Amino acid sequence: MTLIALGLNHLTAPVNLREQVAFDADSTGFALQALAQEPGVEEALILSTCNRTELYVSVTAGAEGVPQAWLSRHHQLTAGRLDEFLYRHDEDAAVRHMFRVATGLDSMVLGEPQILGQVKDAYQQARDAHALRAPMERLLQHTFAVAKRVRTDTRIGAHTVSVAFTAVRLAEQVFTDLRQACVLLIGAGDTIELAARHLADKQVRRLIVANRTLENAQELAGRHGAYAISLADLPQHLAEADIVISSTAARQPVVTHAMVEKAIATRRRKPMFMVDIAVPRDIEPSVAELDDVFLYGIDDLRQVIDDNRRLREAAAREADAIIDLQVERYMAWRRALTVRNPAVDLRLHAEVYRDEVLEKARSMIARGKSPDEALAFLANTLTNKLLHHPSARLREAALSGDLDLLHAAGRLYGISEKPEVSEE
Repeated sequence: MTLIALGLNHLTAPVNLREQVAFDADSTGFALQALAQEPGVEEALILSTCNRTELYVSVTAGAEGVPQAWLSRHHQLTAGRLDEFLYRHDEDAAVRHMFRVATGLDSMVLGEPQILGQVKDAYQQARDAHALRAPMERLLQHTFAVAKRVRTDTRIGAHTVSVAFTAVRLAEQVFTDLRQACVLLIGAGDTIELAARHLADKQVRRLIVANRTLENAQELAGRHGAYAISLADLPQHLAEADIVISSTAARQPVVTHAMVEKAIATRRRKPMFMVDIAVPRDIEPSVAELDDVFLYGIDDLRQVIDDNRRLREAAAREADAIIDLQVERYMAWRRALTVRNPAVDLRLHAEVYRDEVLEKARSMIARGKSPDEALAFLANTLTNKLLHHPSARLREAALSGDLDLLHAAGRLYGISEKPEVSEE
């Protein structure tokens, strides 16, 4: 089997294409089952976040092109549409890529911690879909251990800022004093939770949380002193917001051009700052064309993030050294799966010899030979059979001066090079 990591991310593809190939939580299970049933696909895992969509698959020989073809077909894209945006890693490169993704080394925010939770979610989805076998199961467990070690042994997380923190920081640059701002958060997932924490620390004047499920919005709002509303009530409250930060799993925009246009009019042209960190996007891109609206997307945060990247580059180099070592360890285990253990063959041969000689010894007793004579025959014949081939090879090695084989035989049979002499 060949292990393949195939995907696109914030570095290789624009956000409009990332939207087209994103998987939401509700559809990922069905997609995994469909991918695992493709000819030649033995294992499958799908990782889909706001910055990346990746397939991790184990395929049989000749099926290396199946994952890419399936990805295009599943999302109903024309042939070749993804070619220039996709990256692919095979075998040890695929393992290294997974380790780097899980530790945040391949993220827009270098070392950001949220990606590990997303990898764990992808793992659970693959397990639920029965799309994993022992090799990838082992790889995922190894991945989690590597991520933990990198966090423990390096300072990769010492200066880490999340996408949520970056959005809040960008808002703070526009509104010097967030204590005078009303902030509307759309969504109730981890990213919005982090944003809510940062905003509560900044003591914003008012915090509103909007979510499709009102109970989830109320739960999050209760933890941070916010006011909860449902998405259905969003048009009535949008005009209150000086700052909007949105991150939902919706497939279609939840904030439309018409909604924002009406809100701006209600605000009497008072500027509105909006950050859309969802993929697919939550806010219609045409909103950016409205006067007095400043809309930033996920890719617009890159410059702010890059300013903090230098602080973590030394730690990233240390993390890569750990990853390189762990890649080799996993690949050694994986290679061992395809190598037949010679001890198994040796035991099988020995058992065949034993059965043959034992049957002959029993025949001797049946013909009237004494048990002592049969036992002597059994011991001598079995010893000769078991040692015939090794002895012949060792004689050849002694004649040819093959010291490596002679020393290896000594270690194999537990025989010291200089026989011990009894003092008795």
